[in-house]
Amino acid sequence: MTYPHVRMRRLRKNTMIRDLIRETKLTVNDFVYPMFIKEGISKSEPIDSMPGQHRHTPKDALKEIQILVSLGVPAVILFGIPQKKDPFGSAAYQSNGVVQQAVREIRAVYGDRIIVMTDVCLCQYTDHGHCGVAEGGSIINDQTLRFLTKTALSHAEAGADIVAPSAMMDGQVQAIRCGLDEAGYFDVAIMAYSAKHASCFYGPFRDAAYSKPSFGDRRSYQMDYANPFEALREVELDIKEGADIVMVKPALAYLDLIHQVKLTFKMPTAAYNVSGEYSMIKAAAKMGWLDEKSAALEVLTAIKRAGADIILTYFTKEAAEWLRS
Repeated sequence: MTYPHVRMRRLRKNTMIRDLIRETKLTVNDFVYPMFIKEGISKSEPIDSMPGQHRHTPKDALKEIQILVSLGVPAVILFGIPQKKDPFGSAAYQSNGVVQQAVREIRAVYGDRIIVMTDVCLCQYTDHGHCGVAEGGSIINDQTLRFLTKTALSHAEAGADIVAPSAMMDGQVQAIRCGLDEAGYFDVAIMAYSAKHASCFYGPFRDAAYSKPSFGDRRSYQMDYANPFEALREVELDIKEGADIVMVKPALAYLDLIHQVKLTFKMPTAAYNVSGEYSMIKAAAKMGWLDEKSAALEVLTAIKRAGADIILTYFTKEAAEWLRS
């Protein structure tokens, strides 16, 4: 049958009916909140290119965690900004590093009331801004694996629940899984940045974390956004190496990949609604060109509809409030 017997608008006529049949339901349980933790500052600093976001001290981060816990947000992911950088990113894997301190303080105050994830990369810690050890203008893969493993171990020792390698070095998941297991951290999970693309949408993050490369770019290790089948291969390799969760990054321009990854591998799948995607909406809303709440919730719902089980987003606090109200 078709019109006039079938009228699709019958199930759209009021809010209660629309909610009843809604196929994709966004909830606070979908969100992970990214936080920047900066060493050597006495109070939080606003990030100009990411309105509403801050670089926090480890102590100030606790105030943010309190808000997140009260909103029912299940998880945070921490990004460190050290005072001193060097060619090997050694501040990334010091036991008293800025992320390690923050993890311990969050654990001491909030225990298991929030999941603590940590980014495992060197770009914020190296003086050249690349995600690995540099030599003659190239990024040396296998030497970098050793430092990534040391970083992940230091985070596990501090109390992280999940470590998230994001450097896009070949073999990084296997190296970290072996390192964690050998040290007895069998229960620390790995969320792999499996299909992380060389994207222009990371610009505000690089401002926030002072991690813009001082030479070249990251296209020799981050993925070409034109290659969906290569992305699936990257995800498959990370699963074989021991990833517990796989990720597609960015999210908004990569909804097709999120969908393909979920359907193909049926693994817990994360998507990162990155800084540029966040700041675009903030900027357009400031100009009055669109409604921030409507745009953000539409985007986040689309990411979940595509297949994401976990959404890393800077809109977490606002979205949690919007969904509650």
